[in-house]
Amino acid sequence: MHPVRVHPLVSPWGRFGLYSFFIDAPEPAIVDTGIATSPAEGMAPALEAVGRRIEDVRWILLTHGHIDHVGGAHALWELTGRLAQVVIHEADAPLLRSRRAHVEEYLAGRGRYLNDAEGEAKATASAEAIISGEMEPTLLVRGGETLSLGGGVTVSVHAIPGHTPGSVAYVVDGQRSAFVGDAVQVHGAANGFPGFEDPAAYRASLEYLRDEVRPRHLYLGHPYRRTDGTPYGVELDAAQAEEALRESLDVESRVNRAAYACLCSGLLETDSPYSPFAPVAREVGYTADPALEPSPFFTSMHGYRTHFNRNS
Repeated sequence: MHPVRVHPLVSPWGRFGLYSFFIDAPEPAIVDTGIATSPAEGMAPALEAVGRRIEDVRWILLTHGHIDHVGGAHALWELTGRLAQVVIHEADAPLLRSRRAHVEEYLAGRGRYLNDAEGEAKATASAEAIISGEMEPTLLVRGGETLSLGGGVTVSVHAIPGHTPGSVAYVVDGQRSAFVGDAVQVHGAANGFPGFEDPAAYRASLEYLRDEVRPRHLYLGHPYRRTDGTPYGVELDAAQAEEALRESLDVESRVNRAAYACLCSGLLETDSPYSPFAPVAREVGYTADPALEPSPFFTSMHGYRTHFNRNS
């Protein structure tokens, strides 16, 4: 079997580009869907440029439930004539089914630390604007499944929780092309900080990708940054994948040490925008605005706090 070709599909979104990937199989697949406008404004013209049609897509593979990855799912599904199968891990499926679930996630996590009286209203407006429609997935996965894309092309599903509870990798069997969404963060994207809801699960998933999947080709959801601040692309070869996984583990270790030192000393509310985790920002040299979307600083800190309290 010849290697399956992969085409990155870039869609505009504010300061950032959103990345999806087209798997050129007999039953074509798109991994992740950007926001509501992405299918029509980004994916369709990009596919036309390589001689493919968005109407022919038969699989929509969602790596996780965040708004910039599932926001375009309903719109893309409609463009396929509602023929594509929509796949997501059961733990993140509520974020596909309900706009309100995104608001609740914000309020339960980073929203607890931001002094923004209009935070809930802003999160609600964002969900309404960015998510093309609420929908029920066709197929719920947990990890361990194999999907057939026709012509002998199969994709294995691997649970890699941490960034979200339902993060998964889709791996094209035989060529170890792994699509991991936002599960390999290194130093984060343009925000400069790695984001994960469960730090222990995030670390275990990085080790699993490094030791078990061993990708020859690693496809990232955003151009995450090296320790020196230079961005990776979103298509990494085997050597780059190994480097990104190693650096991601190194960065998590550094943040982990700072977070637990802060938690052990006791959290203090201050005037710092990083309060009550100002010592962490200082220790790791984080100086960006933690309130600016999409900043995951408080998401990750809340993850460490939850894990610390659970094990204290």
